[in-house]
Amino acid sequence: MEDLIQKITIYALPVLFAITLHEAAHAYAAKRFGDATAYMLGRMTLNPLKHIDPIGTVLLPLLSVMLGGFIFGYAKPVPVNYGALRNLRSGMRWVAAAGPLANLAMMFMWVLLLRLALIMDNAYTEPLMLMSKAGIQINIVLMVLNLLPLPPLDGSRIVESFLPPRLAWQYGRLEPYGMWILLALLVTGGLSVILRPFLSLMYDLVGLFF
Repeated sequence: MEDLIQKITIYALPVLFAITLHEAAHAYAAKRFGDATAYMLGRMTLNPLKHIDPIGTVLLPLLSVMLGGFIFGYAKPVPVNYGALRNLRSGMRWVAAAGPLANLAMMFMWVLLLRLALIMDNAYTEPLMLMSKAGIQINIVLMVLNLLPLPPLDGSRIVESFLPPRLAWQYGRLEPYGMWILLALLVTGGLSVILRPFLSLMYDLVGLFF
């Protein structure tokens, strides 16, 4: 029980930051490219309470920490009216990419904090080191996961923005089944197999800093 409480303490802040900034980045990009829906609903904010989903932001990450393996979770999706974007294709592309890019930026932030922890020599060294490692892991997983070309993940929006209109419409019809496919992959272990080479590539990138 003590180990579990320590794990939750270490992972809580990185998970909250990773998911909150991911969704806030979507909202910012949407407003930047012409759709103020998320902004009007108060979602272009770093207040985590605006983005928390009880299951995706609390229960699933908690179960992931308890069971081991990679951290899985999500926040309330930011509403986007794609019809309001000034340029549908490029706007959709950048709105979708904003979330994973935010995770990439946070990954580098945690890398810098880890480097700081390694050169410190005081009572904060170990807690900062453990939290930084957790932050790196969480942001890598969320970025790679969201870049999968499976509707409604961000990667599917990026792919859709490059497809011809008719093909994009047909591709978008997969969206009602996307989360079921994702859950099936998660339960069967297929998701780990798909993500593993991309996660390894990102960890190799982090390794260049050490």
